Amino acid sequence: MSRFSRRLVVSGALVLSLSLGGAVAAAPAFAAHGGTGVTARAGDGISNVRAAALRDAVAGLPAGDATAALVRVGGDGRWRGTTGVHDVASGRNADAGARFRAGSTTKTFTAAVVLQLVDEKRILLDRSARSYLPGLVPPAYQDVTVRQLLNHTSGIPAAPGEPRTPEEVYAHRFDRTTPEAMVRAATAEPPEFAPGTAQHYLNINYTVLGLLVERVTGHRFEDEATRRVLRPLGLRDTYFPGTGATIKGPHNHGYQLYALPGGGTELRDVSDWDQTHSWAAGDLVSTTADLERFVSALFRGQVVTGPALAEMFALPGDEVRMYGTVDPAKPGSGEPAAYSAGLSHAVVDGIDVWGKTGARYGYSAGFMATQDLSRTLVYSVNSTDAKAQGVNKRVLGLGGAAFGRLPGEEDGRR
Repeated sequence: MSRFSRRLVVSGALVLSLSLGGAVAAAPAFAAHGGTGVTARAGDGISNVRAAALRDAVAGLPAGDATAALVRVGGDGRWRGTTGVHDVASGRNADAGARFRAGSTTKTFTAAVVLQLVDEKRILLDRSARSYLPGLVPPAYQDVTVRQLLNHTSGIPAAPGEPRTPEEVYAHRFDRTTPEAMVRAATAEPPEFAPGTAQHYLNINYTVLGLLVERVTGHRFEDEATRRVLRPLGLRDTYFPGTGATIKGPHNHGYQLYALPGGGTELRDVSDWDQTHSWAAGDLVSTTADLERFVSALFRGQVVTGPALAEMFALPGDEVRMYGTVDPAKPGSGEPAAYSAGLSHAVVDGIDVWGKTGARYGYSAGFMATQDLSRTLVYSVNSTDAKAQGVNKRVLGLGGAAFGRLPGEEDGRR
C-alpha cells in the first residue's frame, strides 16, 4: 500500500501489538538459512524501552512477510538497525547501506520540484493543468488545477487496462510505457468526481505533474529533479532509473510471495522490474541515509521555502473526504482527506506525524517525522507483500515503536 494511512491513528501500543502478535510462518525458502539477528546501534535520547520496541518490530527476518529491513530513527535520539539477508540464496547478512526502490516517496521529490517552480512564479497553483499541457489534458479536465494534482483532488481516474492479477502483473513486469500514454488513457475516461470535491490517491496525478515540469522547464523531469534536489543535498545514492529495470549499485534483493495453483506459495525474486509505469509518481531508487537527509532538509525549509513549503503541511478542508472508501457511488463518502502536496498526515498517540510511504514489488519504504523533526523514522523493508492491501505489519510496528507511547516509558516521544 503506497501511502501513510490514517489507520495509524491508534495507540502506539496497539500498533506495536499488531506487529508482534501472531508471527507469520517462515516461507520454506528460508528453512536452510534461518533468521538473522538485528544489528543495532542506539544513541543518546532513545530509551531502552523504545530501542527494544524498534528491535522487536524487525526481529526474526527473513520471515514470511519480509526478507530484510533497514531502519534509521533520528531527531532527539538516534537508533540504527539492520536485519535479514542480502538474498535468500546465499543467506548472507543484509547490506545496511543498500539501495532500494523507494516507491511513492518519489511523490515528495516531485512535489518539491513543482513547489520550487511555484516559488519562482513559473507555475501557479490555481492555474489549470490544461493551460500548461493543452495538447494532452482534454477539455473534460479543464478545471483541474495544479494544486488539485498535488493533493490528489483532481478527479482524474487511474489509467485503464493495466494488468490486475498478481500473475498478470508479474508476466508484464518488463513492459514499458510513456507518461503521455498513461495520461491519455486516464483522461479518455470520465472524471471520478468534480475537481476539489473528494480525494483519491492515484499515481496519475503525479504523472501529469512530471510532464508539467518538463513543459515549463524544457528539461527531462529526471534531470530537473536531480539538479534541483538530489545534487544540492548530496544524495549520491539516489537516482531515477528511467528505462533501467535493474537497481544500480549494492542492493538487497526484493521478493514477492505468489500463490501456487495447487496450494501453497512460491517466493520469487522481483528485484528487476521496469518502473516506467510509476515514473514521477514512484520510480525513485534511494537509501535510508539519503531519505533521512532529504526529509531533514525538506522540513527545515532548505528544499522548498515560504508559502510553497506550507502547501506540504496543508490538508484540504474537512468537507473533502477520501473517495469511495465507504460507498464508491458517493464521491467523498470516506475518511477525511489525509494527503497534502507530496506528504500525508497521521496522528499517533496525539502526535502529528507527516511523511510518505512507498511500495514496489519486493520493497516497502518510507519516512515519517514530526514537523519540528524531534523524531524521524526512515525505513526500507523488503516485504514479500509490498503491493497487498493494508499496511505491512513490520511497517506498522516501526511506526508505533518510533512514535507511540510505549508501556514502561513515561514520555511517549522519547
